[in-house]
Amino acid sequence: MKLFGYRRSGIHIAVFGKTDVGRTREHNEDTFLVADLTRQRASLHPEVREHEVGARGSLFMVADGMGGAAAGEVASQMATDTVYQHLVDRWLADTDVTPQQFAYRLKEAVEMANARIHTHAKEHPELRGMGTTTTTVGVLEDHLYLAQVGDSRAYLIREGEAIQITKDQSLMQRLVDAGEITEEEAEKSERRNIILQALGPDAKVRVDLTNQQLRRGDVLVLCSDGLSGQVTREEIAALVQQRDKDLMTQCAELIDMANDRGGPDNITVVIVRFDGSGLTDPSSRETVGHKVFPLLDPEADTEPVPIYRDSPPPLPQNKTPLVVAGLTAAGLVAAALLYAMSGV
Repeated sequence: MKLFGYRRSGIHIAVFGKTDVGRTREHNEDTFLVADLTRQRASLHPEVREHEVGARGSLFMVADGMGGAAAGEVASQMATDTVYQHLVDRWLADTDVTPQQFAYRLKEAVEMANARIHTHAKEHPELRGMGTTTTTVGVLEDHLYLAQVGDSRAYLIREGEAIQITKDQSLMQRLVDAGEITEEEAEKSERRNIILQALGPDAKVRVDLTNQQLRRGDVLVLCSDGLSGQVTREEIAALVQQRDKDLMTQCAELIDMANDRGGPDNITVVIVRFDGSGLTDPSSRETVGHKVFPLLDPEADTEPVPIYRDSPPPLPQNKTPLVVAGLTAAGLVAAALLYAMSGV
């Protein structure tokens, strides 16, 4: 197989992922994906668990399905399958092998997944209302490119500190951004599972596209809210810094921590370590966080949409999407209170 003029990047990846049904759910609606795009391998086989970033990059995903019965499982699996296949079909065929094109293809793949899930639900009434979150991360050279929909998360652990580099598309995050509540209040709120967007409910989705430069020793953690809702970022950072434990053990221990605290939801985690001569050491002058990636396409919109439009949102067991339109932060609070009081 020709590797598109492959040259050694000097960037080494070690990765593992694990998912668990949790303590209260009857079945697991989470899905994850680990893939070496250059070599077209998507698996947890040894050659993918340890590989060098190739000319076409690598791909990692977590998708948290919703919709009840088997609908959420179908949606999350469709999301990971569609994103991977679209990148194989389109990105690997591109002659323009640039960060701009890679980021565009990543966003396009997530939008394609949304369209496919939406159409499938319309064609199968028994799956009506299904949807899924996604945190999709592409690695090309020494950069991460993240396509976010919903409230699954990506943390970057650098020099012992875990920093969230995605932004939840949730009611609580919107109120935090507006200065209405603190992050601590948001984490404790009974309405923290109200999400404002997912793949599937609507024909179109607005993807939050961001980026982050990698440094030697960085660790990326992707997870569904079954983990982030039970385990703090400080606890995640402390565990992944234990280099005497392999990634399989670390994934298992994070899931055990969430289960020990009740395991109220499905739990999924992917841990990725970055090392090698192709990366430079971190600098105290650099910032890590949510950084919007500016596509050159003038029609591209990388900001997250705050509402569902045109169709009813899914009503999952573990997530509660909110239907609002054109509301201020104060209006969102009022709508959430009315929504909770209605008992829906």
